[in-house]
Amino acid sequence: MILDDNPYRQVGEVKRGGIVCVADHASNFVPDDIDLGIPAELLNEHVALDIGVEGIAERLARRHGVAAHIACVSRLVCDLHREEDHPKVVPTESDGHLIPGNIGADIEKRLELYHRPYHEALGKWLDQIQPELIVSLHSFTPELATSDEERPWECALLYNEDDRAARHAIRLFSELGLNVGDNEPYSGKQLNATMNRHAEAHGRYYLALEIRQDLIATRAEQSRWAAMVADVAGRVLLALKAQA
Repeated sequence: MILDDNPYRQVGEVKRGGIVCVADHASNFVPDDIDLGIPAELLNEHVALDIGVEGIAERLARRHGVAAHIACVSRLVCDLHREEDHPKVVPTESDGHLIPGNIGADIEKRLELYHRPYHEALGKWLDQIQPELIVSLHSFTPELATSDEERPWECALLYNEDDRAARHAIRLFSELGLNVGDNEPYSGKQLNATMNRHAEAHGRYYLALEIRQDLIATRAEQSRWAAMVADVAGRVLLALKAQA
């Protein structure tokens, strides 16, 4: 649900420095005045949101002192993790599913209502906090409908030009016995819009973390992963400071 006409909400105590979380795809909410023309059950699948991410972001904020900026609108309405001029910022199809309500949609209006307020607020929030590390939290489906490619990774770190934090996180998650993807199943060279804008452009350290959705479907799993993410992120930050 969108609160006070904002396509985002901010959770947790805001304090200068430290670690924060950003969750671009946390919600499957579709405003009443938008008809996507899809079956209702599709809103509970990966095409509409990153399953499990909202629960982890909430727990990071409320239990681990990692304040979070959380999206409140489905990526089928407007994909906040795309540049404004990206052809899929208002998608007309996703993983083989046609989104007929988006064909001929007023993209400028969607950007004005959702994309710009989300990123303007995020930018101001980060400028105020000046975090030492940003965790950009996403999840991925174990299997795409349009591909038979195996996705064995339990989590993955994405990056574009700056892999300083990612390298430490890949090592640390691997030491926990996890199968960790290095710029898999997506490459941050192509899909890193939010961190390109709010982290790399400002020289901020970041972890673009993908977790496989079947591992974080329940509250217990989300609590476990929130604790693990908070621990690894904290150790990454210590490693980065030691290098500085």
